[in-house]
Amino acid sequence: MNESLYRIRGLRKVFNKVGSSVCALGGVDMDVLSGETLGVVGVSGSGKSTLLHILGTLESPTEGSVFYRGRDLFRQNEKELSVFRNSEIGFIFQFHYLLMEFTALENVMMPCLIDRQSFAVARQKACEVLEKVGLSERLNHLPGELSGGEQQRVAIARSMVREPKVILADEPTGNLDTKTGFSVLDLFCRLNEDYGVTVVMVTHNSEFAKRMKKTVTISDGMVVYAN
Repeated sequence: MNESLYRIRGLRKVFNKVGSSVCALGGVDMDVLSGETLGVVGVSGSGKSTLLHILGTLESPTEGSVFYRGRDLFRQNEKELSVFRNSEIGFIFQFHYLLMEFTALENVMMPCLIDRQSFAVARQKACEVLEKVGLSERLNHLPGELSGGEQQRVAIARSMVREPKVILADEPTGNLDTKTGFSVLDLFCRLNEDYGVTVVMVTHNSEFAKRMKKTVTISDGMVVYAN
C-alpha cells in the first residue's frame, strides 16, 4: 500500500476583501497517496485551484493543517517553504509561461541553472526529459515555433527536470483542444509510471479527470465525492 504523501485536515481558506469575505475552502479533509495520480474536478470558483495552491505552499490556509510526509508544512518559515517548493514540487499552469526568447532546451535548463548546477549537467538533464516528453527534435525551437501542445510539453519537461516528487497541475489542458488535451494527460500517466511522480491535477473537465487513477469533486469549497 502506498504511503500517505499529503494529509489534509480541517482545511479552510477565507479571502478577505473590503467589506466582505469569500470562503474558498470550507473544511477539507483528504489524503493524497505517494505515487498516485489524482484528478480534482469542479466548476470555476469551487475552490479547486485554491486547494492546489495550498498544497504547493503558494497560499497559506486560514485554518487547518497540511502534512507532507508527516511534516506540518505551515509550521515552517518562508525560507523552509521555499526549499520545499524548489526541491519537492513541479508546477504546471494553464498558460505555459515559457520565456519566448529562449529555445525549448534553454527553457527547460533554466530551473537547473537557477539551482546553480553546471551548464553541462543542466543541458544533459534537459535533453533527457525533453526526449521523454517526445520533443527531442524540437530542442532548438523557440516557443513561437511550437504548437500549443508542444509548448505545454516543454512546460511539463521544465517542471520535471529537477526530479520533483509531486507535479501540481492547474488546468494544464485549458488552452488545448480535446485531442491534444488527452495526449497531455497520457503524458502525465507515463511520467507517473516511469518516474513514480505523484500527480495532482485540477480541471473543470470530468472526462479529463477520469484519466487519473483517482478523482475527487469539489463543490463550494468542500470535497463532495471521491473514488
